[in-house]
Order: sequence, then C-alpha cells, then structure tokens
Amino acid sequence: MSACARPVAVAALWMLAAAGALAQQPGGSPAPDAAQGKAMVDKDCNGCHVRRFGDAAAAYTRIDRRVNTPAQLKAQIAYCNSQLGTGYFPEEEEHIAAYLDLQYYRFKP
Repeated sequence: MSACARPVAVAALWMLAAAGALAQQPGGSPAPDAAQGKAMVDKDCNGCHVRRFGDAAAAYTRIDRRVNTPAQLKAQIAYCNSQLGTGYFPEEEEHIAAYLDLQYYRFKP
C-alpha cells in the first residue's frame, strides 16, 4: 500500500467503526434488527401459532392476548424459545421482540 493510500484506508476503518457504534445499544450490544426477527418468527414461531390458533397472527392480535407490555413480550419469547428448543440467544430474542413490537404491539418507548 502506498503512503498516500494508507491515510485513506485508516480513515475508512474509522468510519466503519463509527458506523458500527451508532448501530449499538448503550450497553454495547448490537441494536435489535426487526428484519432478522421476522425471519426467525417466519421460520420457528408461525407454525406453532397456526396449530394453536388457526392463524399465526392471532397469537398477537387476539383480544385475550397475554402480552401487554414490553417485559411480557420478552418473557413470552423466552418461554417459547425454551419450549420449542430453538436455542436462540438473548440477542436473537431481542430481534424477535423488535419485529413483533413493530408489526403488532407498537409499545411506547
């Protein structure tokens, strides 16, 4: 690498690092990604919900739903994760929560 190209490469690395920092939560973990959450819900959650409710969305939209707060949503996702044996890490559960909140719940921050 030439001497002229080196500062440009270093600047590019700094920009990438800064961009990554912007996409993180205050604790340093990556921000939840609703798109990843949707893929997980489609893959692992919807089948169970169809068997139980006849419609995958009914688990989230029924009048007597169990989830009414963000904490309840996270607890329900953790419960389903353990019951189905999907093996999602807590960060992946956060992706699912982000998707479900965006799609169905719309909890206030």
